[in-house]
Amino acid sequence: MAKSKKETVDKKTESKIAGIRSWKLNKPQKFVLGCLLVLFSIALLVAFISFYVNGQWQTDQSAVDSLGDRSEEVQNWLGKFGAYLADLIVYRGFGLASFILVRLFFLTGLFLALELSTKKLKNTWFWDIFAIIVVSVLFGFFATSAPELGGTIGYELNIFLQDYIGKTGTLLTLLFGLIVYLIFKIKVSPEKIQSYFDSTKKEFKSELNSIKKPQQQDLEPESAYNLEEFAIEEDPELDNIHLKTDDSKFEINKEALKPTINHSSEIELNPILKPIQPKQELPLVTPDEAFVIEKAEEEDIIEENLASRLVADFGLFDPTLDLSNYKFPTIDLLKEYSTGGITINQEELEENKNKIVDTLRNYKIEIAQIKATVGPSVTLYEIVPEAGIRISKIKSLEDDIALSLSALGIRIIAPIPGKGTIGIEVPNKTPTMVSMKSVIGAAKFQEAEMELPIALGKTISNETFVVDLAKMPHLLMAGATGQGKSVGLNAVLTSLLYKKHPAEVKFVLVDPKKVELTLFNKIERHYLAKLPDTEDAIITDNAKVVNTLNSLCTEMDNRYSLLKDAMVRNIKEYNEKFKSRKLNPEAGHRFLPYIVLVVDEFADLIMTAGKEVEVPIARLAQLARAIGIHLIIATQRPSVNVITGLIKANFPARIAFRVTSKIDSRTILDTQGADQLIGRGDLLYTNGNDVIRVQCAFIDTPEVEKITDFIGSQKAYATAYLLPEFVGEETGINLDMDISERDTLFREAAEIIVNAQQGSASLLQRKLKLGYNRAGRLIDQLEAAGIVGPFEGSKARSVNILDLSALDQFFNNEQN
Repeated sequence: MAKSKKETVDKKTESKIAGIRSWKLNKPQKFVLGCLLVLFSIALLVAFISFYVNGQWQTDQSAVDSLGDRSEEVQNWLGKFGAYLADLIVYRGFGLASFILVRLFFLTGLFLALELSTKKLKNTWFWDIFAIIVVSVLFGFFATSAPELGGTIGYELNIFLQDYIGKTGTLLTLLFGLIVYLIFKIKVSPEKIQSYFDSTKKEFKSELNSIKKPQQQDLEPESAYNLEEFAIEEDPELDNIHLKTDDSKFEINKEALKPTINHSSEIELNPILKPIQPKQELPLVTPDEAFVIEKAEEEDIIEENLASRLVADFGLFDPTLDLSNYKFPTIDLLKEYSTGGITINQEELEENKNKIVDTLRNYKIEIAQIKATVGPSVTLYEIVPEAGIRISKIKSLEDDIALSLSALGIRIIAPIPGKGTIGIEVPNKTPTMVSMKSVIGAAKFQEAEMELPIALGKTISNETFVVDLAKMPHLLMAGATGQGKSVGLNAVLTSLLYKKHPAEVKFVLVDPKKVELTLFNKIERHYLAKLPDTEDAIITDNAKVVNTLNSLCTEMDNRYSLLKDAMVRNIKEYNEKFKSRKLNPEAGHRFLPYIVLVVDEFADLIMTAGKEVEVPIARLAQLARAIGIHLIIATQRPSVNVITGLIKANFPARIAFRVTSKIDSRTILDTQGADQLIGRGDLLYTNGNDVIRVQCAFIDTPEVEKITDFIGSQKAYATAYLLPEFVGEETGINLDMDISERDTLFREAAEIIVNAQQGSASLLQRKLKLGYNRAGRLIDQLEAAGIVGPFEGSKARSVNILDLSALDQFFNNEQN
């Protein structure tokens, strides 16, 4: 009892600690705390300034020592509270360096009030506290006569350092602290210092060159008439006058003057002169200055990564930001079917044990040890036979033990993997129901660090069985009708709804039964994915399944292109890189949610569509694991023409509910055992290794309805997650063929098709003894003529003409 009380206290303490760790401020609390810190920083600034202006360390000391005395007056602008703060932080603290604390509190308040990222704030706190200590000790070292500058802490630290390393060592330590602050905080590097000196040297050289420029002197006398200072301004009337300059002579083209001048008075003999701007001569360069070596400036190097800066400024990308107020379903929505746990019937256990031992002794098989493990619906009896007993002999007695126990189905595991024992699983007379609430609320599920955790139920040892769909990577479920497949699918979907945000996972639901998954329509804009221009997200029409599967293949190819551009191998690495802001959304990158395809009845799809469904499912099963598309396929007919070798090869994770024959069990699990299950959620799970028996958790329709109502009532996305539009190829052949190009057997083939009322190339092959190519061409010509309908998958083509008389009328109309 004492131990149990101690454990209870420890659990309560742990829960309180966990609650304290998980406690976070909401937006109003952050804003109020931020405003308080900003106002407190202003109060500190006022108190510190008045401390030095009014000389508080001399005048207000007595008032600080007697705060309770209201008759004492202080000079501090913030009153006794300000005097106390200034005395505590400045005089007894860090001196002038305390003003850095004002900056720290002010910045912290702004960051909280404006909801900025606190990563940059942590860096600021570290370096400002470092600067406070260094500056305080500096003032304590140089201003020993003014203790109010360095504060008590700076003075005492200075004395402490000088006692151990002397004044020189203390000074060197302070210089080292300043260098560290300049390099890591101010970002002063040797390269920047060198570039500064280089630029100063270059400016000095350019000024020296400008001083050395020779001044050109005018050598001609001032009285001399310089003709170069004047120019003859051309008159528009004299455009055809050509002056030929040859030394000092000039000539006038008289022929050019004749047609333009009518009277001699019109000639203006005095030309208009204007001064000529002197040509600027290049400065003379001395031989010493002719060769100049110019050093190119080095480019600035950004030491901080751009992606890191974006993360520091804005934080990691949050895919859940669009639905930031989304609330996960509460566990209270689920129903508790049993509260007392597993009931152990001691008499039943003893009786079954004795019957097993007696039956084996009848066949001269002695048992050295036997142990019972009670589960929800099955009890496992582990036996250790005596030395020399062959295991196959015990295995062959399966039916005899079942007869002696009068049990519904006995399953013998010989031997149990990883143990040196033989297991005999015996159903309990009063099985215990495993509720979904007990599984979802288990710590094993709540604390599971998995990408897509699924809580299936409980094992024989009464442990919650949790698996990761992302590691499977696809799941095949099979079993006879009414054995729990639909409940198992609901358990899988419920597990993901309780664990993953709508931005992280999307479902593509295929429900040929039209009634099993209808409730999930309410969460269409939260969790479901669909094709564009479709009304219902849950697919109930088998004809639309092919387009959806092909659309998923297109989505898979698009995602692989994104992974290739991002140079990552899987969706987890891609999303982490995108969250770290290393991928540009303008280049087409986006956060990729997981997509889970759920097919409730696969056999019905195979019957109606055949290869058109099997091929894209095989493609997705082979390739889609790395890009986050996972398949869950359920069928009630586990035959080889439904669960083909291609499907089985790509679905290593399988769940088998109760089946009627050993052949069906081998088809699902590649081993027998599913035929010995007791039904009602009793299942076997395998992922390529050993087979585990699990009692599937039960979740009823009202529980699913409550969960979907809870999610559907919250804010959702504008539409469901849209898959890429798939434009299929034309399966039929629409050819406009010339009548003259028809085959010679065209009419005979038409008569055969009309008589049989079914159009197929194989029929023409048999009746006309033709090869496949010629029979195919005849079918194409019959379709072009309108006698048979288009291609419809595995079905025969429809015939548009009812009888031979209508066919004759058809040919008569063509001839006319």
